[in-house]
Amino acid sequence: MKILAASDTHNDKKLIRELAGKAEKEKVDIVILCGDITFMESDLEGILGPFRKKGKKVLVVPGNHESVASVDFLVELYGKDECKNMHGYSIVMKDKKGEKIGFFGCGSADIGPFSYDDKKIEDVLRGAGKKVSRVKRKIMITHVPPYDSGVDKVGVSNTGSRGVRKVITELKPELCLCGHIHETAGKQSKIGKTKIINVGKKGTIIKV
Repeated sequence: MKILAASDTHNDKKLIRELAGKAEKEKVDIVILCGDITFMESDLEGILGPFRKKGKKVLVVPGNHESVASVDFLVELYGKDECKNMHGYSIVMKDKKGEKIGFFGCGSADIGPFSYDDKKIEDVLRGAGKKVSRVKRKIMITHVPPYDSGVDKVGVSNTGSRGVRKVITELKPELCLCGHIHETAGKQSKIGKTKIINVGKKGTIIKV
């Protein structure tokens, strides 16, 4: 399975069109958006549409710049069969070999207009993850990175979520795809066997 994952596009319509073009060129199977797709919910137009015009399935979580309700609206607009809000939800897909991969997620962060405290992020993420706990291969989708993960560093401070880290240690997903920290966009690290990727606004191609 080939994935294009991106985060923190913040209503940059030109960038979104470029990402949709990249998804088509790279022949990805799925697009994952890790939140902050808007800037303070100023405009919801032209965010998921370019990907759908290219025939791409989209999984998305809200960041701390948009509400769960706004992401639900976009998913309804472009069709629940092809777009899914992963905040608190899970989905099982099959790769080209027929192997199951469980996706689960939680959006938001502990700052901003649509913030969740760390405990709430942990609870929502754990609840979603338990639904695919029996699936051998799992991919976690979050907006905020896990605490002390190497991709949550701003200056000398770790700014990630302890809750996200706890769920990683419990459920041991293959991947954690996240964003939020612009300074570490594109960086990767590991917690145990889980690869952490801050996918960044320019997008990251991932093969699983």
